[in-house]
Amino acid sequence: MVDIEVVPLEKPDDVNVIVGQSHFIKTVEDLHEALVGVGGTLRFGVAFCEASGARLVRHTGNDDALVGLAVAAANAIGAGHCFVIMLRDGFPVNVLNQVKAVPEVCSIFCATANPLQVLVAVTAAGRGVTGVIDGEPPVGVETEQDIAERRDLLRAIGYKL
Repeated sequence: MVDIEVVPLEKPDDVNVIVGQSHFIKTVEDLHEALVGVGGTLRFGVAFCEASGARLVRHTGNDDALVGLAVAAANAIGAGHCFVIMLRDGFPVNVLNQVKAVPEVCSIFCATANPLQVLVAVTAAGRGVTGVIDGEPPVGVETEQDIAERRDLLRAIGYKL
């Protein structure tokens, strides 16, 4: 038997979140080091669900509020080897390659600022993330004006020349 639970992740609108899966208790420290290496303005909290041994939610970060959000999200998901990173003053695009380069990281489920729901499979053996619901479905296809606005936005925020 498998039950699927929908776990909403609670966070302020100005916070970005990365949800992934890893495989070792060292993950929490290695993610911290990867995030600190990006730059001094990035604020973050990291939480990691230990899957064996003491089975604790391990945590770290440089912003207590974001650490608290990450811990609450990881605890709500409750899936072994799942990690949650909450970010402020930076974006997932600024850290995603560094996070993926951490040797213990197996996969990334999402990196978003959107409202987020995590789909968790529950069996007699435990819990596992099966996917995420990240944002809302499209309502149309972009027009030439939408394309121009997208390109202008990317240049205005410094992602394109």
